Amino acid sequence: MRKKPNKEERKTVTRKEENQKMNELKKCAVLIGAGDIGRQIPVITKNHYVIALDGGLVFCAENDITPNMIVGDFDSLPKERYELLAQYPEEIIVKLPCEKDDTDTLAAIKAAIKKGITDFTIYGGLGGRLSHTLANIQCLLYLKEHGLYGELVGDGVKVFLIKEESCVFPSEMSGWISVFSLSERAEGVIIKNLKYEVTDAVLDNTFPVGVSNEFLGKTAEIKVERGVLLIVIETKAYR
Repeated sequence: MRKKPNKEERKTVTRKEENQKMNELKKCAVLIGAGDIGRQIPVITKNHYVIALDGGLVFCAENDITPNMIVGDFDSLPKERYELLAQYPEEIIVKLPCEKDDTDTLAAIKAAIKKGITDFTIYGGLGGRLSHTLANIQCLLYLKEHGLYGELVGDGVKVFLIKEESCVFPSEMSGWISVFSLSERAEGVIIKNLKYEVTDAVLDNTFPVGVSNEFLGKTAEIKVERGVLLIVIETKAYR
């Protein structure tokens, strides 16, 4: 005969079920890095899995954001703010060595993928050191190659990739949109209802012809049949 669980065991079972249910809901991750976030306020709901990347923990602390995971070698976390780490349980802190192959961002992405995360929004990954920005763009390509979605969000800027697919932009979009071939060639490129349109075009990674297109207040579409396109959206605030 199966033993009837006592009150404490029932609590444990319930807690496990709740955690499992929560993890099933959290398919989208918000990563907060140490770069300049500017005026862009991270959009976080209860269904987001929040990861603080190294010095991004300071932004979390100053904006009442509670991370589900903290990842980094903590070279960008100011020494005077190390006490922040003590405020969180050790099991959510992933301490990385200073000398490693994966960046903090890529290590966090890999850890989140194991938890079933499929969509990634990265704040604080643009601006600052150009090398870090380029590394984060490569992280977006890593996600795309694994059939997942990622985007970098900065102060009036959004960066994402499309691969052999299309994306549609609502009519209320405004500002500039630039399209670059991230692969050697991008074939079958279609751009509709933007200031500059193309049909069945070929873009390559040596000619930035797709820079500074503009939204026109129409529902727009960008499509690529073969290859990878890097899409950069910038607001008019930069003009």
